[in-house]
Amino acid sequence: MILALAGGVGGARLARGLAAILPPDDLTIAVNTGDDFEHLGLLVCPDIDTVCYTLAGINNAAQGWGLAGESWAFMDALGKLGGESWFNLGDRDLATHVLRTGMIGRLALSEITALLAGRMGIAHRIVPMSDDRVRTMIDTDEGELPFQHYFVRRRAEPRFRAISFDGIETARPSTGLLDAIADPALEAVILCPSNPVLSITPILALPGVRTALAARGVPIVAVSPFIGGQAVKGPAAKIMGEIGLATTPPGLAAYYDGLLDGIVIDHVDAAADAGNTALHVTATLMRDLDDQRRLAAETIAFAQRLR
Repeated sequence: MILALAGGVGGARLARGLAAILPPDDLTIAVNTGDDFEHLGLLVCPDIDTVCYTLAGINNAAQGWGLAGESWAFMDALGKLGGESWFNLGDRDLATHVLRTGMIGRLALSEITALLAGRMGIAHRIVPMSDDRVRTMIDTDEGELPFQHYFVRRRAEPRFRAISFDGIETARPSTGLLDAIADPALEAVILCPSNPVLSITPILALPGVRTALAARGVPIVAVSPFIGGQAVKGPAAKIMGEIGLATTPPGLAAYYDGLLDGIVIDHVDAAADAGNTALHVTATLMRDLDDQRRLAAETIAFAQRLR
């Protein structure tokens, strides 16, 4: 069994590759929920939705997030009426948020996620990192900003200083995440090529998660989101630079501070040396499902060699 930690577009793409080659019982995808927020009266879970839409094959492949064939009549009308139109909610995408919001008082987020994923035809386990409310906050040179205000409204332009998580002290990891970590069949933990700071750190910050992962004694492998020092998508390289870490295999290993056994890196970075962290060199850019499957298979094989 493989446990994948994911968030964002890169994480969703590798998760799709893993799901394409592993039976449903052999994969759990634990997704960041620090990006979740309440907007226009709706509970929006961007990373969960990106992973679900991608695995269901209904995502907008070009932009990575949202639904294919989306329309924007609601946002257009909202903007003309002077409403908050800085965060785009597509007409079809709205159905997900409305249903989730209507169920959140009666069901846990894990239950809602499983229900919606099943209705999208997804057989693999997609679990939120926690059923409790956790909200990522970003300390910047403009002050502290809620995650979506930093990431979307301000387009990650303010200088990043630090990250914190409102509610993290009392939040519990979801049962699905805890069960995956404790599963006797667990063979490896894969950190998908998500933004290390914004998408993976919230999961690891949950009480007990990092310690439990390290204690399992199975290989923990990260797929680097950087190619030649640049992020494939998003502000990961900018943020790493602003906290004084290089966007290289050694920089990634330093950020995870001893947690990793191995890193999958691109051919462009083949000359790198990450010290005690093993490296596997391949093509890490995922242009289509074939790339996603290949990278997933190579990452699993690499982890198995490290056992």
